[in-house]
Amino acid sequence: MGKFENDAREMLRLVGGKENIAALTHCVTRMRFTLVDPSIADVPAIEALPSAKGSFTQAGQFQVIIGNEVADFYDEFVAISGITGVSTEEAKKLAAKQGNPLQRAMGAIAEVFAPLIPAIITGGLILGFRNVLGDMPYFGPEGNATLASMNQFWAGVNHFLWLIGEAVFHLGIPVGICWSVTRKMGGTEMLGIVMGLTLVSSQLLNAYAVAGATEETWAEYSWNFGFAQVHMVGYQAQVIPAILAAITFNYLERFFKKIVPSIVQMIFVPFCSILLGVMAAHFVLGPIGWALGSAVSSVVNAGITGDFRVIFGAIFGGLYAPLVITGLHHMTNAIDLQLIADFGGTMLWPMIALSNIAQGSAVLAMIVLQKKDENAEQVNIPACLSCYLGVTEPAIFGVNLKFMFPFVCAMIGSACAGFLSCLFSCTANAIGVGGLPGILAMQPQSMLPYALCMLVAIVVPFVLTLIVGKRQGVDKAAAAAGDAAKALEAEHEAHQAALAALPQRVNATEAAGTIAAPMAGVAVDLTTVPDPVFASLAMGRGIAIDPATGGVYAPVSGTITMLAATGHAVGILADDGTEILIHIGIDTVELEGKPFTPHCKANDRVKAGDLIMVADLPAIQAAGKPTTTMVIVTNSDDYKSIIPTLGNCEAGKAIVELVK
Repeated sequence: MGKFENDAREMLRLVGGKENIAALTHCVTRMRFTLVDPSIADVPAIEALPSAKGSFTQAGQFQVIIGNEVADFYDEFVAISGITGVSTEEAKKLAAKQGNPLQRAMGAIAEVFAPLIPAIITGGLILGFRNVLGDMPYFGPEGNATLASMNQFWAGVNHFLWLIGEAVFHLGIPVGICWSVTRKMGGTEMLGIVMGLTLVSSQLLNAYAVAGATEETWAEYSWNFGFAQVHMVGYQAQVIPAILAAITFNYLERFFKKIVPSIVQMIFVPFCSILLGVMAAHFVLGPIGWALGSAVSSVVNAGITGDFRVIFGAIFGGLYAPLVITGLHHMTNAIDLQLIADFGGTMLWPMIALSNIAQGSAVLAMIVLQKKDENAEQVNIPACLSCYLGVTEPAIFGVNLKFMFPFVCAMIGSACAGFLSCLFSCTANAIGVGGLPGILAMQPQSMLPYALCMLVAIVVPFVLTLIVGKRQGVDKAAAAAGDAAKALEAEHEAHQAALAALPQRVNATEAAGTIAAPMAGVAVDLTTVPDPVFASLAMGRGIAIDPATGGVYAPVSGTITMLAATGHAVGILADDGTEILIHIGIDTVELEGKPFTPHCKANDRVKAGDLIMVADLPAIQAAGKPTTTMVIVTNSDDYKSIIPTLGNCEAGKAIVELVK
C-alpha cells in the first residue's frame, strides 16, 4: 500500500468519482482537476483529508493543495482511479474556457515557467554559493578578502559552479522557454529545444557584450547576404524573444502540417518550420522581443528605484501572497529574469522571498497558539518549515486562509518588509531561492540590509498573529481541542484494554429456534437504522444492536460461510439451516478493515458464544461511521415469523425468536 493510497481513494470518491473528472494534472504543490460538475465535489471533506492542505477553484480548475509530495500523490491517484489518457493540455484547455482573456494570458505565462522552476531554484542556489565564495570581501586577517581569493580550492569550486549557473540562467532560460512553450502548444518538443539553442549559440555575439559592441565587433558578428547584413545577436537570459520565437515556430509547424501531404510530412514539416522560425526569430522577432523586454524591465525598474519606490515595495510586498492564491505568481519570473539581464540584478525577488518568510512567520505564531492541539501541529509545523524554505502554498491554504487573520497579518508584515527592501535597494543576483535561504541570492552589499528586512518579515507577522489569535481565543480553542483529543485517546486506550480483556467465549443460549445477541448493547428495530437497504428489510428480517463493547460472538452454532475481506461482515450457516449475516456498522466497508480483528475465517466451525470478531468501536466512530450492527436472517422467507426482543441485550442471550 502506498503512502497516499487511502487518501487518494477517498479523494476520488469525494470529487464525484472517475466519471466526474474531465481532465487531471498537477503542478509543483497542487492536484488540478477539471470537473464535469464542480458542485458534486465535497470540498469540506476533501480539505479534511490528512494529505490535503486546502483547496480553491481558479480559472475553471478545482485545485487541491498537497505540498511537495504532490507527484507521488498524483501517481497513486492515477493508479487507483484507472484514468487513462490523462492530459495536462486537455486539462488546461478545458479550464481555459473559463475566465477573461487577461486571466488566460497570465495563466499561460505562468504555465510556461512552472516546469522551469526546479532548474531556476538550482541555478539560484549555485549563484548564491558563488556570492559567498567570490563576491563577499569579508574574510582574511583584515576582513577585506573573498574566500576564492584566499584559497585555491575555493577558487576552483567557484569557477566550477559557474558551469551550472551559466547553463541555467544564460543558456537554459531561452532553451527551456522554447521547450515549455512547444510542449504547451503540442508541437515537436525536440524542435522547440533546437529553436532555443539557435538563440544562445556560441556563434552569436553574447547578449551581455551587445552594449559594448563596436563596428569592428559587428563586422565579425554579422550575416552578410550581399544585399543586407543582419547582426548575429545572442539572446542569453532573454525571456520575451524566446517566447515569441517559440510561438512563431509552433504556428509554422501547425501550418505546414495542414498543407503538406502526410507521406512527406516527416521531411518537409520540421525543415520548413524550423528554418523559417529561426529566420523570423533572428531577423524580426528577436529585436522586437529585446525592445519589449527592455521596455517592461525599464518600467518596473523605474517603479522599484524611483522616488516612490518605497510605496511600490509596500504594495508589491503586501499583495504578492494574494497573487499566489491565483496561481499566477510564476508570471513574475519573466520580469525578474529580464531585470537581471538588463540591470544585473532584480529588486523584485527579494520582496518575493520576504513574502514567503512573512507567511511562514504567521504560521509560526499559529504553532505557538495551537501548541496544545496535536492535530493542528501536524499541519502547522510542516507548513511553516516549507514556507521558510520558499514554498508557501501549504502555509497559505493549509493554515493562514482557514483562519484568515494570519494571512492578513502576514500581508502587513510583508508590506513592511517590502517597504524597507526598496528603501535599502536590496538586489538579488538570481531568483529561485525563496524564504530564509533567499539571502544567499542577494548581492553582497545588500545582505546586511536584507537581513534587517528578514527580521521585520519574521517579527511583525508573528507578533500581529499572536495578538489577534489570543483576542480571538485561538489558543483556548486549541487547548480545548487538545484536551478533547487526550480524552478521546484515553477513551481509546481504555477501550483497547477492554478489548484485550474480552473473553474468548460467553455462555450462550442455544434454545431451538432462537438467535443469541452477538454483541452487548441496546437492541433496536431494524427498520429504524440509517441505511435504506437494511431498513427496508430487502436483505431480510432481523434486529439491530447499538453495541456497548466491540466483542462479536457467534449467535448460533454452525459454519462460517463468509468473512468480508474488510472484516465488517460475517456470514454464518446455523446447524438448523438458518442463514445469518452480521454486518458491523454502516458504510464500514470504506474503512478497509482497519477497525476489525477477525477471530475466525471462512469454513471454520464455531459454537454459539465463540468470539469471532473484535471491532474497535471508537475508531469506527472517529471515522464518522455509525457502529449500529445488523443481525439479519437472510433466508427470512423460510420462516413464518421472526420476532426480535428490543431493549438492553447481553452477548450470548436470546434476542430473536424464529417461528416456522
